[in-house]
Amino acid sequence: MLARPVTALPQSEAGHAVFEQKADGFRALVFASSEPFLQSRQGSDLGPAFPELVEAAAVLGVEAVLDAELVVWGADGLDFSALQERARRRGATARRAALERPAHLIVFDVLELAGVVHLDEPLRQRRAVLEDLFAGRRLTAPWALCPQTSDRETALGWLDPFWGAAGIEGLVIKDPRSRYRPGERGWMKLRTRITVEGIIGAVTGAVAAPRSLLLGRLDAAGTLRLVARSTPLPRKAAVELGAALRPAGAEHPWWGRTFSAGWGVKEPLAFHPVAPDLVAEVEADTALDLGQHRHSVRYVRIRDDMIPGDVRA
Repeated sequence: MLARPVTALPQSEAGHAVFEQKADGFRALVFASSEPFLQSRQGSDLGPAFPELVEAAAVLGVEAVLDAELVVWGADGLDFSALQERARRRGATARRAALERPAHLIVFDVLELAGVVHLDEPLRQRRAVLEDLFAGRRLTAPWALCPQTSDRETALGWLDPFWGAAGIEGLVIKDPRSRYRPGERGWMKLRTRITVEGIIGAVTGAVAAPRSLLLGRLDAAGTLRLVARSTPLPRKAAVELGAALRPAGAEHPWWGRTFSAGWGVKEPLAFHPVAPDLVAEVEADTALDLGQHRHSVRYVRIRDDMIPGDVRA
């Protein structure tokens, strides 16, 4: 079952919504049995990269199909970059990584347990079955039960950027009366949004009529590093920026660089470097990979009160 994005916490009648933390990880179905299987959202086998989770599924003590988020903890919270790195390992290196950076499963739904299929039961009943499983089996790491609340104020608290910095991207909003519908977007997801600044280092489209922005920050050596790209600019913003931007000189560090057209995409992006003189305020979610925003950011305004030297990685 999938979730459709929303931009605000929807209003609902009391008791007709529950809220769960949305962790920054890989979606996974866990088939726990004597022949366990760990399946990605795309249907691939995650087991070779995460042998400790396959072992945990093998010794759960009951056959089950569980819906979960696969995560790796870092020093300050969930570490998506470490999760990606672990996903590429196999064999002995995967087993060593399991000891060095163990993965966990944050479980939020149960589809089948002990031969009983629960897909057609309401979410509130499936949640009770899941809580009983955790309590009855006294599950601990690598298992974790996803936090859930029906209290709107508690859910709003989970949208605080403090949680975002720890790897909680936002909320998943669900109807406790709903059945599990595989492949359908019957849930809603709301990402935590923050405002940050970036130096406008390049544009797609023409400099005088930009379609989107490439934003950077200065590293410790003062070099401009790409950190984000924007969504398509509204017409008013494109006109405003087109009048303020100017083509970059030969000293711009992005000449000759190749950037991908999107996260996880190999196709190169066509762009034009611009003089890195302007600082933009943008709205972003909290998903970061090694300091880069994983999802496109939304342009808000020019920060005339800031200079590029104020914007550091």
